Amino acid sequence: MSAVGAVLSTSPSISPLADPISTAGNGQLILACLAGIAVIVVLISWLKMHPFLALILGSAALAAVAWIAPTAALTSFTNGFGSTAGAVGILIALGAMLGKILADSGGADNIVNRITDRLSGNMLPWGMALIAAIIGLPLFFEVGVVILVPVVIMVARRANSTLMRIGIPALAGLSVLHGLVPPHPGPQTAIALLKADQSQTLIFGLIVAIPTLIISGPLLGRLMDRWVPVYAPASLGEPAIDARTHDRELQKVSAGGGGGTADVGLLERDSRAVGADYREQGTDDPRVEEQGTASAHLTKRPSFGAALITIVLPVLLMLLKAISDLATPSGSLARQIFDTIGAPAIALLLAVLLSYFTLGKGAGMRREQTNESLGSGLPGIAGILLIVAAGGGFKQLLVDAGVANVIADWATGANISVLLLGWLVAVGIRLATGSATVATTTAAGIVGALAGTLSTSHLALLVLAIGCGSLFFSHVNDAGFWLVKQYFGLTVGQTIKSWSVMETVISVVGFIFVIGLSLVV
Repeated sequence: MSAVGAVLSTSPSISPLADPISTAGNGQLILACLAGIAVIVVLISWLKMHPFLALILGSAALAAVAWIAPTAALTSFTNGFGSTAGAVGILIALGAMLGKILADSGGADNIVNRITDRLSGNMLPWGMALIAAIIGLPLFFEVGVVILVPVVIMVARRANSTLMRIGIPALAGLSVLHGLVPPHPGPQTAIALLKADQSQTLIFGLIVAIPTLIISGPLLGRLMDRWVPVYAPASLGEPAIDARTHDRELQKVSAGGGGGTADVGLLERDSRAVGADYREQGTDDPRVEEQGTASAHLTKRPSFGAALITIVLPVLLMLLKAISDLATPSGSLARQIFDTIGAPAIALLLAVLLSYFTLGKGAGMRREQTNESLGSGLPGIAGILLIVAAGGGFKQLLVDAGVANVIADWATGANISVLLLGWLVAVGIRLATGSATVATTTAAGIVGALAGTLSTSHLALLVLAIGCGSLFFSHVNDAGFWLVKQYFGLTVGQTIKSWSVMETVISVVGFIFVIGLSLVV
């Protein structure tokens, strides 16, 4: 990899089996892990404390119970905080800028219109799952979220659909690819560590991924719609709109009411939808000007093709990098070029620069308007960035305390099926650290010594079993949990009932299909 690509790589270097900073016994470490998680859940759910502060205090509780020296705990937390902020922060910022100009220019409206026109009614969730699966193939999960979530919310608003019905299929599409299909970094890492066959893993991964996505995406979304009945938030950082509130205000609008008691978030959302309709007709909407957006008085919108190329560009560049990793020699000039332009931060940066021409100029924006639009996307992500980074600090403290070592020691001595062992180890480390990457690399390292006893096909299935386990029950120590919570405007409880359950369904259903394949190959 080139120097630029190495510096801007978005995968922090974290060793899950480093020498622990705690001298506590195994039981005490498990208790410390549970105590830290419990403090976070209680502070956020019961005391309504800001998640950023709750994560810091939960980390302090973990350190106290595990007898970690304050200076060592602080160093570990800040290392995790910094590495996560560096890895995810640039992506969140660039993704927010790209999403903002996509919306302000009217490009998002064009994409939403095309999707809702071609895939309406019951087909819409299936279309979102397919789109997410295609776009998510070469992406880190966090990158896929920041690219797709604005589109998901716009589709949900335009179709007047509940958030879970549209959002769960899209998140499932990203997550299934994250754990099961190479050349995604997760399964690709396990392939390298276990020396599994790339082609067989890809074929088996697709066989497992398709039915898993169907079950955990569009079908599960129907059930989630009953558990978490909410509509898309009015804007980033605002809470999702409760279905009863939405229906009540909709009845007021239909009846010609909607006085001063109307829900503010719903009215803001309706205002933006009307503003989009005005722009579509080439008419100025005075409410758009009052909101101070960069898209005021625009008389045209970028074409569907220009908007699609801009949002898909990062995906194409990262896919080219993945192909280059497989097809070009290490150290070659072509490899260095693709490693650089295919790094997620560089790919998103190039998309933002392209948006100046395809979206800004394409919508007739002046340069000042384009700059204003891009810059206005940043203030709303400050809280998200701090919460995600604090989650990374908590995760790193768990890793450095030796919790992953406890899980590894237990698993090594277990006399069970290699496929089940790989899945269970990945599940345990995923629950303890919140990192799918740490779970994948650690589990592959533990069961690697047993890989020589497996056939080529079963070795490929072991990669998939580990990938399934690495997705199990994402909760408060996972940065992805906080990304989904904040972007969708959910409470912690709603995020657990939707996102966490969806991840668990993917893990369990995917593993069942892996076991089923092992019986016939």
